[in-house]
Amino acid sequence: MKIGLFSFVDSIDTLTSMATVAAGQGFDSLWIPQTFGPDTLTAIAVAGQQVPDITFATAVVPTYPRHPQMLAQQALTVNGAIGNRLVLGVGPSHKPVVEGSWNISFDKPVRHMREYLEILGPLLENKSVRFEGETLTAKADIQIEAPAPKLMVSALGTQLLKVTGRLADGTILWMTGPTTIAQHSVPTISEAAAEAGRPSPEIVAGFPVCVTDGSPEATREARDRAAKSFVVYGQLPSYRAMLDREGYEGPADLAIIGGAAEVEDRIRSLEGAGVTTFAASEFGSREQRETTRELLVGLLS
Repeated sequence: MKIGLFSFVDSIDTLTSMATVAAGQGFDSLWIPQTFGPDTLTAIAVAGQQVPDITFATAVVPTYPRHPQMLAQQALTVNGAIGNRLVLGVGPSHKPVVEGSWNISFDKPVRHMREYLEILGPLLENKSVRFEGETLTAKADIQIEAPAPKLMVSALGTQLLKVTGRLADGTILWMTGPTTIAQHSVPTISEAAAEAGRPSPEIVAGFPVCVTDGSPEATREARDRAAKSFVVYGQLPSYRAMLDREGYEGPADLAIIGGAAEVEDRIRSLEGAGVTTFAASEFGSREQRETTRELLVGLLS
């Protein structure tokens, strides 16, 4: 199981600095969300030219505001610029964002993602696309001298996992517990990939992580911090469904918190659940973040 880092960034300089440190420590990858800060692909194009030896991944670019042809051109350009080290993670985002912020209908997101991937996938391979769907149309020929990046999807529910298994290279999970990964996510996407004649899909799992001194008081404080820091994820329907499936009350139950030995055991156990890349979202006090990073670096050997 590979180990990567999952983190928001507020500037290109922040990403460059973060990537420099992570690459020097030997981490496999950086997983960067696209939210309301810098454009993630643009930031990766700049940072990736300055920092070698680490994979840059979007986790994830929302699909609704970007036509798949435009995203294919952007992703290929970035991947060429940074020497074929881009993983393109995409996803439908969430109804409150798509409809509330962008005034775009979130009707039938699985259909939307299927049509999006049917256009995006071939375009990333520089193939001609002539597609007319219910929600998307593309009549495109693009010529960009760059290899296709891996294509990943933030697929959580059954139907989207099946679509992803057929049309992409794997899934990026968040707020999804180990039992759900082992019994739902991995078998669903793997079966779909096998039926489509595709290789075994990659399973990237992001988890909040905090190494404490192991005392009950420190654990309680870290859980309280996690409950506040990640509260929004317990309110978004797709993540709420994953937490409910696992039997978790909220994100604090999913967060990997505890002494070094306990945290290490929980991380290592995810490989048995089918995770191919563990993406750590470090949180806690400055001292706890430093201790967490030390443990993660130790897992790289």
